[in-house]
Amino acid sequence: MALMINDGCTACDACKPVCPNEAISVGDIIYVIDAAKCTECVGAEDEPQCKLVCPADCIEQHPDFVETPEELQAKYEALHA
Repeated sequence: MALMINDGCTACDACKPVCPNEAISVGDIIYVIDAAKCTECVGAEDEPQCKLVCPADCIEQHPDFVETPEELQAKYEALHA
């Protein structure tokens, strides 16, 4: 399942540099996560790095992008091929 950033985002920029897939970008008001690039850090880390560094605790599961760990691993490998 991809992650998403909710309205609690303070645009602090802590999450963007730690994303191994460059899935996080600056949106109009808050940061956004590209679900096509988000693997929840599967393939790179043991847990989502953006959630670890977010001081606003505003990163959550995206309900529209449900993926298994195997699907996330395949997505990571395709992004880094």
